Amino acid sequence: MDNSVPTIDSLPRRTLGRSNGPLYRQLADILREPIGNGTFPVGGELPKEATIAEHFGVSLITVRQALRDLEADGLIRKRSAKPAVVTARNPSVNLSWKFKNFADMAAFTKDAQLTVKSYRKEVSPVLQRHFGMAKDEAGYCLRGILSVGEQKKAQITSYFPPSVGAKLKRDDFSDVLIFRSVQRHLGLRLDVAHVTVRAEIADEAIAEDLGVALGSAVLSVEMLYQSADQQSIEFTIARHPADLFSISYDAPNDLA
Repeated sequence: MDNSVPTIDSLPRRTLGRSNGPLYRQLADILREPIGNGTFPVGGELPKEATIAEHFGVSLITVRQALRDLEADGLIRKRSAKPAVVTARNPSVNLSWKFKNFADMAAFTKDAQLTVKSYRKEVSPVLQRHFGMAKDEAGYCLRGILSVGEQKKAQITSYFPPSVGAKLKRDDFSDVLIFRSVQRHLGLRLDVAHVTVRAEIADEAIAEDLGVALGSAVLSVEMLYQSADQQSIEFTIARHPADLFSISYDAPNDLA
């Protein structure tokens, strides 16, 4: 039996470049592989932060941010003045969403499946508010569930104005990312998503879809997608169990 303790030499020597995205995310991705395949076993320690920094030629700040990402995924536990300890080989379902661009949105839905419950014409105040439609004018609404394995990750409700929704059918939503299906089938590019996060209480429909208790806390993420000419194309509400979801982002200090 091989009882050797893994060292920094168990990690590949790889040059990290800013052209491939934030350095800490690249480093986190590199560290995930030996954790996932058991090279660094559960209960064992990762190399010291300074050793990782020297090995990859990055700063301690980059290493610490990468480790925070791994800790948010439930893979490690950071310790003061000691190496981080591996706590799991695979990420827990309660991943945080580092939302800064469309690529981050795609990363959040990795390994997820979208189950479409319905796609039909509906009348809703949401259509009036976001698409300037008349009170009794019907638009289109998609309702579905986003899951990872057996875990229900989000209740999805997407609204479209008639000019957009009439060009789509239920079978068109084959991509876990609804906006990507819209882009592909309509031959357009969505330029920006305006995001609003709200706290809600689960009503009967939400509780049933997410498998949570009636009246429990829900985190609602609203996304209004617009094309380059500022035309509103899609408005999606993703409701998540509050204990399985968080949002994190980098906040640079832009104060003088």
